Amino acid sequence: MKTSLLGLVFVGLLAVVSVANAADVKIGVVDVSKLLEESPQAEALRRQLDTEFKRRSEELLDMQKQLKKLTDKLSRDGAVMSQSEQDRLEQDIRTRRRQLKSASDEFREDLNLRRNEESQKLRRVLTEVIHQLGKDENIDLILDNAVYASGRVNLTDKVLDRLRRQAR
Repeated sequence: MKTSLLGLVFVGLLAVVSVANAADVKIGVVDVSKLLEESPQAEALRRQLDTEFKRRSEELLDMQKQLKKLTDKLSRDGAVMSQSEQDRLEQDIRTRRRQLKSASDEFREDLNLRRNEESQKLRRVLTEVIHQLGKDENIDLILDNAVYASGRVNLTDKVLDRLRRQAR
């Protein structure tokens, strides 16, 4: 009987000590998707990719316009064209459609690859800033994208401020 009572007292003391230690734990939450949208580094990334792919995007638009002109010509003048002219124009349209599709697919793949490469670099920067904030403010645990976080534990704006200062 004495040993079981002593065991219960010991377990009770452990529970009290655990609750006291848990009160000292500092937890924070960061909304990484907000940082990826609003940080100056993310905006710079978007501008960089726009600049890098602008020429190819314009080339695709030109190809689309040329294809539209040819299809318009075929529908407008097809009835008065000779059969050989009409066949030649239809063949040209099919060839240009295939070229446009191929160029569009290649453009999309290249853009996605570059976006992923640069996003990984940006995520490393975000991680470094978040780690530094955790060290500076003695935070024990920082979570990413919680379903709900009160303003008291939400560190997103603090990280965003640091990113803005870093971008200057």
